Amino acid sequence: MKVRSEIPTAENTTNMDGFGTCEVGTTLENLKAAIGGETGASAKYAAFAQAAKEQGYEQIARLFEATSAAEQIHIGLEYALVAEMEPGFEKPAAPEAEGIQTDLNLIMGAQGEIFETSDMYPAFIKKAQEEGNTKAVQVFTRAKLAESVHAERYLAAYNDIDAPDDDKFYLCPICGYIHKGENFAEVPPSASARRPPSARSKPSHPAFPSARNGRPRAAVSTSATCIFTECFT
Repeated sequence: MKVRSEIPTAENTTNMDGFGTCEVGTTLENLKAAIGGETGASAKYAAFAQAAKEQGYEQIARLFEATSAAEQIHIGLEYALVAEMEPGFEKPAAPEAEGIQTDLNLIMGAQGEIFETSDMYPAFIKKAQEEGNTKAVQVFTRAKLAESVHAERYLAAYNDIDAPDDDKFYLCPICGYIHKGENFAEVPPSASARRPPSARSKPSHPAFPSARNGRPRAAVSTSATCIFTECFT
């Protein structure tokens, strides 16, 4: 897999430019909109995971579960900023969602992730830069980069839907990056830039043998980039 040698920014890449189909407000409004969108996506992917299990696609179900959990990480990052700017803001309730055929769910999931990484988040990043909100720029950029990988995972799963493997999915709790398989040397260098400086020299996420949504968590691996503390098997 070809990867960048540095994290994409508005200065060194063209795919930070929004395409104009996303409604852009102030950074506070954009954070709230992102929370709403990620909340819906997380619920949708959880429903897609259940549908995949019922249809016999166990590995794809794990991918949907991992992506649903990744969106919750983005919600947490965005909500923390909103809470600073507007104390008392309440997260929206998760909408009801249901899945259909798994191949169509993968396409719908990829379309949503592509919209976020090519349109929504680039537009929000640009607005945050204009307002000088560096925290929001970082949060939106982390989400944007992770969403692009989510889209790749969905499209790959669609192409290989009848030829699944036994690879596990690992989730980074810092940025929501999803890694497939055991070769952690393949984690893109750009993921490292998403981590705070204090986290780059040593693991900042110890093992937490607690549970989230009924799924056990375990520190399974650290790489030169992300730290993976949750495994979907």
